[in-house]
Amino acid sequence: MTTGQEATKTARDYYNSEDADLFYAQVWGGEDIHIGLYRKPDESIFDASRRTVEHMASLPRRPGAQTRVLDIGSGYGGAARYLAAEFGCRVTALNLSEVENARHRAKNHEAGLEQLIEVIDGSFEDVPAEDASFDLVWSQDALLHSGQRTTVLEEVQRVLKKGGEFVFTDPMQADDCPKGVLQPILDRIHLESLGSPGFYRRETLRLGLSEVAFEAMTHQLTTHYGRVLQETERREGELSGQISAEYLARMQKGLGHWVEGGHQGHLVWGIFHFRKD
Repeated sequence: MTTGQEATKTARDYYNSEDADLFYAQVWGGEDIHIGLYRKPDESIFDASRRTVEHMASLPRRPGAQTRVLDIGSGYGGAARYLAAEFGCRVTALNLSEVENARHRAKNHEAGLEQLIEVIDGSFEDVPAEDASFDLVWSQDALLHSGQRTTVLEEVQRVLKKGGEFVFTDPMQADDCPKGVLQPILDRIHLESLGSPGFYRRETLRLGLSEVAFEAMTHQLTTHYGRVLQETERREGELSGQISAEYLARMQKGLGHWVEGGHQGHLVWGIFHFRKD
């Protein structure tokens, strides 16, 4: 069984690797490395991914200069920069990959947003913040990498102020997913399971977080991973000069498993919105 510490190390090592960093920076766009909201199947990955950020930002009470945001699993910081630039929020961006965080800090400097965004090397299973510190906790397609998701949710509840909001997306297994069918995906991310909508609802209810809404959009998961696979195949010759052939082969195979799981109804993706009572 994969322990929480092993899962954290696996995720850190993966996202710190040169192959992964180059792939996400070049194919995913290096800004928003999460599932996009597509208006048409052949749309730019960058544009669709940015649309997810814009839509998520419209869900909680309108952020402002007094809003303190915690972005857990913040990647290259696209969402943090959007929230800071668009609304003037102060954002704490917590992420376990030092390589991604270095890119994040450089992009913040280029955008002149260093004063509004603090980038912290660390794990969302142990948030380095005081109780009731944040008005909004935000996360995009990161919680699946944790081997201790209950602990992550407990940390979210702890650092949220009363009335604070939690908005996140995550690739999940369907509540009725047959045992074993997602093993190829689980093997790739070195975990025993994915979270499910039922899991997140049960745990947040236990912790005193009320569900505001859940927008289920699994078709966007299949579209997105299919789009990334298409782009990887189209640019394989160009990418192979920079990224190892082994990494590209594993990535293409893994993307195919995600698409298949979505089409078969074994996966769920969408936007959850909770509020702390």
